[in-house]
Amino acid sequence: EQVATHPTMGKYLSHMGNMKEDPTTGRLPDENFARELMQLFTVGLWELNPDGSRRKDANGRDIPTYSQADVMGMAKVFTGWGWATDWNGWSGVTYKNNMVQYSQYHSTSQKIILRGVVIPAGTPGEQSLKIALDTLFNHPNVGPFIGSQLIKRFVTSNPSPAYISRVTAAFNNNGQGV
Repeated sequence: EQVATHPTMGKYLSHMGNMKEDPTTGRLPDENFARELMQLFTVGLWELNPDGSRRKDANGRDIPTYSQADVMGMAKVFTGWGWATDWNGWSGVTYKNNMVQYSQYHSTSQKIILRGVVIPAGTPGEQSLKIALDTLFNHPNVGPFIGSQLIKRFVTSNPSPAYISRVTAAFNNNGQGV
């Protein structure tokens, strides 16, 4: 949540000042951060087994982790976030304070995100963000995706499936063996 609402991330991945959809003008929420959050920071592009290998469908093809519809639903979550001092940032701009929610710019429409999770219409921005981040964090891909990325950057560039499985199991354990 701290990263998703930090103004540096908001400026860099363009969800700061992201406005809700407008059917009259055809405006849609910016999808950049929604896509990057899923692709790079949480679930990756392809569904994974606990050992980091790609899951396959009945025809032997890789299974995408998310669809364009998921990106569009997630993009609506990231509407209405702006500078802590004011929406446009004309006064008192500081990167020390996380962005805040401006409800008049937040999409109040229903949002359908990963695995069919529905954020009901009218859900406030802060609550939409919590549901979306919890959905991402609890996705079964997070352990093997993030685990294999960390292993590859800090330990070895070619980890064994058994190593990734152990890291995934540790990540998925809530401290009580669950």
